[in-house]
Amino acid sequence: MTTIDAPRSGSGRPRRGINWEKYGWIYMRASGVVLLVLIFGHLFVNLVAGEGVKAIDFAFVAGKLADPFWIIWDTLLLWLALIHGANGMRTIVNDYANNPTVRRVLLGAIFASTAVLLLLGTLVIYTFDPCPANATADLLPSFCPVP
Repeated sequence: MTTIDAPRSGSGRPRRGINWEKYGWIYMRASGVVLLVLIFGHLFVNLVAGEGVKAIDFAFVAGKLADPFWIIWDTLLLWLALIHGANGMRTIVNDYANNPTVRRVLLGAIFASTAVLLLLGTLVIYTFDPCPANATADLLPSFCPVP
């Protein structure tokens, strides 16, 4: 009879410290449920309510980002989705990258790209101004007051 050892069973000693895998697993389940609500709410407002997809233009986005409710909604959607995806990629790398150096490089790339995208996305959401000051009138959307 052949016995197969448990994969990556370690030394048999209990590990000390924070169990990041457990908290990553819990995060994936909790964020998945919240993301379902956020995504379907986003799709309903953008595609079903009002005039549907033909109404989505610069003015529609500007109107949504003028409302604090939608700013918070979009920020939650951005952060939860990016971290959820990055955590999923981290799990895949941990499962399939056997070389420790390759694993470190891949995890570093995932972390760096997630941090950059979170920073840039949050900056866009909170600094979006459809009617910037000192802009020429021909570059402004039609709903902006002419300076």
